[in-house]
Amino acid sequence: MSSLPTVPQPLAPLAPQAPAAADAQALARLAARIGRDHVERRLALEAAHEQRLRRLLPGFFHVESRWSVHAVIRHGLRLAGLYRRARRNARRLVCREHEVRLPGLPKALDGLRLLQISDPHVDHGPDFPAQLIEGVRRIGFDVCVLTGDYRTRTFGAHGPTLAAMAQLRPWLGERVCAVLGNHDTIRLVPGLEAMGIRVLINEAVALEGGDLYLAGIDDAHCYRLHDATRAAAAVPPGAPSVLLSHTPEAYREAAAAGFGLMLCGHTHGGQICLPGGIPLIIDADCPRRYARGPWRYRDLAGYTSVGSGSSIVDVRLNCPPEITLHRLRAP
Repeated sequence: MSSLPTVPQPLAPLAPQAPAAADAQALARLAARIGRDHVERRLALEAAHEQRLRRLLPGFFHVESRWSVHAVIRHGLRLAGLYRRARRNARRLVCREHEVRLPGLPKALDGLRLLQISDPHVDHGPDFPAQLIEGVRRIGFDVCVLTGDYRTRTFGAHGPTLAAMAQLRPWLGERVCAVLGNHDTIRLVPGLEAMGIRVLINEAVALEGGDLYLAGIDDAHCYRLHDATRAAAAVPPGAPSVLLSHTPEAYREAAAAGFGLMLCGHTHGGQICLPGGIPLIIDADCPRRYARGPWRYRDLAGYTSVGSGSSIVDVRLNCPPEITLHRLRAP
């Protein structure tokens, strides 16, 4: 296992060739790092997911359909007189601060700041990257972590997602690590890493000369290819460690693997909530108390971001979008 470089090295440039060949070559380099079986399984599951959704598209779930999920939500909010307000809310990004004690953290690293961005869905509209940039540019942080769902749809082209991430990347600092979400294709990884965003797929890297370890697992919600034990294998016993997971659903595995802190997202905090922030739906197989904000399971501290973006429809009620500044404290 190698330390995270101050400025991550981009992939070697490819010779001009057909896009399919370039894509295959980039994925071959990724397979050499994380294992060919994992890459092939992820691609096969993505293909099956896309085929299943495309069979449904002519009906209820088609984005252009009058009776689509999108249309039902929009019409319902309009009837309630809440649609304009909900759209404004989705663009009122807040920065939440979270202080957490991390077992084993050296005194020298007390106060280290991790900026977490989750579920940005950056290609949802042209204003979403600009909104994030505006929120990030005034914040001081040491490391940026991204906990998945960069793409808006769960299938289809990923070029617009990379283009939007390229707009955001200069504002994320020198050290950036990420994991994939259930909306993301593994084909995004070469492009993200070429920007200097290290994507951790059941892997770990050392920070601060080995005084802190940052690990990440693959999506545990849809693809279920997460392996916290494998990620933890690269962390020395007793070393302070933070696990990035797209969803809180991997909390048991994270605790069993010995991680001190897990940062995640996926739930959007419900996105459309009752007064008091009570979510109607969290879409995650975990206790509802793990769906937003800080939580604890045995010796594992956790934090679930409500996300900076919006899913399905660009609306939010009683659940403002967030970026999160985590300040790590020594015991």
